[in-house]
Amino acid sequence: MNILKIDRRYFPILVTVALFVVMFAAGSIEYNGFFSLQVFLNLLIDNAFLLITAVGMTFVILTGGIDLSVGSMIAFTTMLSATLVQNHHWSPMLVIPFVLLIGSFFGWVMGSLIQYFKLQPFIVTLAGMFLARGLCYLISIESITIDHEWYKSVSQTKVYLFGSNYISISVIIALVVVAAAIYIAHYTKFGRNVYALGGSEQSSLLMGLPVARTKVLVYTLSGFCSSLAGVVFTFYMLSGYGLHAVGMELDTIAAVVIGGTLLTGGTGYVAGTVFGVLIQGIIQTLIMFQGTLSSWWTKIAIGLLLLMFILLQKVFISRKKKSSAAAA
Repeated sequence: MNILKIDRRYFPILVTVALFVVMFAAGSIEYNGFFSLQVFLNLLIDNAFLLITAVGMTFVILTGGIDLSVGSMIAFTTMLSATLVQNHHWSPMLVIPFVLLIGSFFGWVMGSLIQYFKLQPFIVTLAGMFLARGLCYLISIESITIDHEWYKSVSQTKVYLFGSNYISISVIIALVVVAAAIYIAHYTKFGRNVYALGGSEQSSLLMGLPVARTKVLVYTLSGFCSSLAGVVFTFYMLSGYGLHAVGMELDTIAAVVIGGTLLTGGTGYVAGTVFGVLIQGIIQTLIMFQGTLSSWWTKIAIGLLLLMFILLQKVFISRKKKSSAAAA
């Protein structure tokens, strides 16, 4: 019986994985052509930028924080990349490191404001959201199309797997980010500090952990991830526009929560976030196969799932407190 006993820490992520499997199975039974490797790979191709953003957001939420600037940072990255490549003729090899540096610096500034001025993450990142979106329109109010050969080549490159099934370069970038994030979260001192900070900031301070450095680095990492997602989004859209990724910060938070990360911090897994993103993708795919439903049903389904997982988190936290009280 002990073999079948599941550690409660893994319960939220197991629910997420089971939900994804059920949805994929239901789609495979209902629609012809749904059960194929390419349909699964398309979930990654269409959501690579969301996956990268959600990885950064996972670290932020693990500390008990929030980052509302990620969607705006993606839009700003696309605009900055487009104008530097198209209007100022910079090489993509210079543009990409530059925008990643800008995104990381943006995150570092927000993290520093949150930590050293004791400001609420919601307010600071809300200001960051408006600032980044506003900077897009300083560059241009129109969409800037990218026709640089290098960007077009990256955008159109297919990496074939198992016969005619393929992924894009953006998927490879996203999977590398996921692998690196799993290693950082679970096998480094920084990762352990992130979990400890989310569990209790006061206890972390008493234990002598570098709370200030960890919190600032977490927001820097989120800024880096959102600007990298902007680079990938540029490959996907081949344009820069101030209205790109509107509302993506909410999709990102939803993916992290559906993936099993507690909004209160301290508990969650990057692997769960991957399935949170895949669930959003499969909802869109099911609606596409169904053919008659509006894409807004995606938002309705995600909203219902989000409510369900928040209730699940509430039950989880309640039982955790009861167990702690009983042990004391």
